[in-house]
Amino acid sequence: MGIYLPLQPPLLQNELQDSDYRYREFLPSKGLESHVACYWTVEFNLSDNSKLHRIIPDGCVDIIFDLRASSFSKGAFVAGLMTTFETINLTRNYSLFGIRFFSDKARRFLRYPVSEMIGYRVFLEDLWGKEVEFIMEEVQTANEVSEIIEQVEHLLLKQLFRSESQSDQLLQWSMQYMYASQGMLTVRALAEELSYSERHVRRIFQKELGVGPKELLGIIQFQSLLQELYMDTSSLFTDMAVKYGYYDQPHFIHNFKRFYGLAPKQVFK
Repeated sequence: MGIYLPLQPPLLQNELQDSDYRYREFLPSKGLESHVACYWTVEFNLSDNSKLHRIIPDGCVDIIFDLRASSFSKGAFVAGLMTTFETINLTRNYSLFGIRFFSDKARRFLRYPVSEMIGYRVFLEDLWGKEVEFIMEEVQTANEVSEIIEQVEHLLLKQLFRSESQSDQLLQWSMQYMYASQGMLTVRALAEELSYSERHVRRIFQKELGVGPKELLGIIQFQSLLQELYMDTSSLFTDMAVKYGYYDQPHFIHNFKRFYGLAPKQVFK
């Protein structure tokens, strides 16, 4: 079914990046592309001013490695599903490496339901135990991003081979329909496609992800809109709003601000 390519503000607002602040994304190998949306890095060197780093909901779950962490055991953590934007004021030097998982596939690597991590960050050591210290040492001592990705992919493929598919199959089918429809699907229509009751579908989403299907549909719809605006900046906001199911411009702007924290014209100038 459809391809889902979530975006984050540093790519959308490339003018924010400079010699002191850089965000990059890297595609996974073929063996992991159905599980991992991308790997990403943030590099920030504090000079005269701090920097505002914005994160928006993308329907994904991230493992983040702090490459400058003083403690191996506390240098890696999991950021659960987000339902609203967040801004972080960077006031010190940062060097981060992240793995962005599709939410319905994350449990195979995290070993626990995503619902147990929503709304806050969990140290990876609490999920994986002491092996995190070895992983952190490997990641921190790598000389290039390509070396980090090589180490991480080896770990993830081994984890994938060892783990059983614990994620609910219904959840995975649901997510494929959501991606294919670009989020423009009602929960009732989704339940009919799956031949299950709406109540059962909602229960599975709450149990596995900690958010309802309606909330996730809204995030996928918003991210699909961002992707098209990013690929074709000449498109009119009004045309895009209609295409992606926003019944009028105020509704579109309200939802955009809710997920992004800025008005559309502040992002796509």
